[in-house]
Amino acid sequence: MEGSSMDLLALRLIISVLGVLGNTVLIISILQTPHLKSFEIFLLGLASANLEEIVIVDVYDILLLRSSRSISVWSCRGLKFLSIFGEISSILFTVLISIYRYQKLRDVHTRVNLPVLMDRLRSAVFLSVFCGAVALVFSLPTLLINLDWSHLNSSSPGCPVDFFQCSLTRCPTRNRLYKYSFLLVCNLLPLLIVTLTSTMIVRSLIVQQKTVRARQDPSAATVTSHQRSRTSSFHRSTLAILAAMTLFQLNWTVYLLLHLAFDPHTVPLWSELELFITTFYTAVSPYVYGIGNNLFNIKRFMS
Repeated sequence: MEGSSMDLLALRLIISVLGVLGNTVLIISILQTPHLKSFEIFLLGLASANLEEIVIVDVYDILLLRSSRSISVWSCRGLKFLSIFGEISSILFTVLISIYRYQKLRDVHTRVNLPVLMDRLRSAVFLSVFCGAVALVFSLPTLLINLDWSHLNSSSPGCPVDFFQCSLTRCPTRNRLYKYSFLLVCNLLPLLIVTLTSTMIVRSLIVQQKTVRARQDPSAATVTSHQRSRTSSFHRSTLAILAAMTLFQLNWTVYLLLHLAFDPHTVPLWSELELFITTFYTAVSPYVYGIGNNLFNIKRFMS
């Protein structure tokens, strides 16, 4: 069991390093964009949340799980607060990106690339602030309630990974309320939204593909190379977003099942499994978005 734990830890550390690198490069690339649009703002928020969560999770692991160093209850709560804040923000920005791309894709052949509601810069900033506010609301309970209810002193060396402190056999009412509210609003609901939007995006792509084939005639030769290039870039970006959404669904479905079906106090590798799951999406997604949206192009950094 100890060997499995060390293998999982080593794999997570490698993924974490790649995640820090990927999110940092993505942030720098986006900031070099002359005029930020809504999509870039959402992507910047996602990358920032990813980076914050990865760094905090690694600090948590190094300071607490891999050492015998004691930590005060408030320091423990502070780490939990920052970790949960980054996790929720990452989830909500993914939801925003999925909804935004569906809005851009829906009826694009009839709207002739007309702007949608979320194209407005003010709307994008407002939605980003709203995501941060929701993340703050669901992170605050880690500071306000006694999550570590099994330890009453202020200098307890323990800082359990299961921030709900709610086992299947023993769970205080307020902890249970927080746990299931969190899982419903911050996990299940985003999963349903992302699943629905990804399904509608796939449907829109299929309909558009059929429309393009039906319109194959000599007049198609009038389409300029610039228009074809723009359409190809948008299609590639959409496929990248679909790939990221699929990764999101797999990752957070496993996370949800882990919390609903298993007891954190009886699963030996609970801490490593949870930290691995929360790190995986935040570390891999920047590469999917960056490569698919041509944000990792060396020319962007050479200019």
